[in-house]
Amino acid sequence: MTARTRGLVVAIDGPSGAGKSTVGRALAARLGYTYVDTGAMYRALTLKAIRAGLSPDTEGPLVALARGTLIDLEDEGRRVRLDGADVTAEIRSREVTGASSRVSAHPGVRRDMVDRQRRLGAEGGVVLDGRDIGTAVFPDAEAKFYLDADPRKRAGRRQAELHAAGSDVGLEELEREIRARDKADSTRADSPLTRAADATLLDTTELTADEVVERMASVIAARQGSRG
Repeated sequence: MTARTRGLVVAIDGPSGAGKSTVGRALAARLGYTYVDTGAMYRALTLKAIRAGLSPDTEGPLVALARGTLIDLEDEGRRVRLDGADVTAEIRSREVTGASSRVSAHPGVRRDMVDRQRRLGAEGGVVLDGRDIGTAVFPDAEAKFYLDADPRKRAGRRQAELHAAGSDVGLEELEREIRARDKADSTRADSPLTRAADATLLDTTELTADEVVERMASVIAARQGSRG
């Protein structure tokens, strides 16, 4: 196993709306670790592609775009900068959400992003959330979690997020979108969404964010104790 100088690598995977970002950020703060929202990185690239008029289905131009793109995660992942500009709000739009799965499905795009993510977490002391952290980015992560929840519940969470941003979208429509994204993410050829064999499964349907963080912290404490 790779030696870490700053602590463990904690991998959190799961579908959209399972609560990964919320608990990942809270867990990182509790541990004193750096938080990395890998989904925000793909969303930022997707936003740039949309602005450039590129199709989310054309791999070559997207890979070239990625190579010339600077993406910074600041304030523990709460703020995202794309080529120096704050795009935190823009990357959460429905248009970006709908296209990001298609952009992230390209192997060349994933190689670029995975390389960035591995550099961010190489020394440990980091919590990363996404869809392939424990299976592809850090298969040797010391602690792995897979969060899931009922699609209806996840749609409700997404609806609340959009409502807070001033967008009124029906629950049925959002649930259809979530189910479609689940299918796209889990059936893509490169690094599909799947639970790592050694990941702890947490169903967040009826759990609060604090309850999820407590369960994760207990698992991590046990990992640290076994290392110590």
